Amino acid sequence: MLNQMVEQNLDLVFHALGDPTRRAILARLAAGEATVGHLSRPFPLSFAAVSKHLGVLERAGLVTREARGRERVCRINPAALGDARAWLEFHERFWTDRLDALETLVGARPDNPDERR
Repeated sequence: MLNQMVEQNLDLVFHALGDPTRRAILARLAAGEATVGHLSRPFPLSFAAVSKHLGVLERAGLVTREARGRERVCRINPAALGDARAWLEFHERFWTDRLDALETLVGARPDNPDERR
């Protein structure tokens, strides 16, 4: 069972990834660091709204913000996806194994209903 800290981290990461605006911000930051002002330009949102989205990403550890003079520069932190990636990989293996076992079981049964008697 996952420890409580990992579970809380998963909650924060999946919550942060659950919003299309935040995913778009992460996609933009994957190309390189950017200021909050630059990140807010393509969105039909206020600067404050984009800043709130960045706060959610920052609390999840997905983004870091650094003050450079009067600007705040944002950078993606892909390592923060580690626990989420491990959780997804575990469940992918679990369900792949279960579905493979079901396929084997179903494949072992004759298709003709008369042959099952």
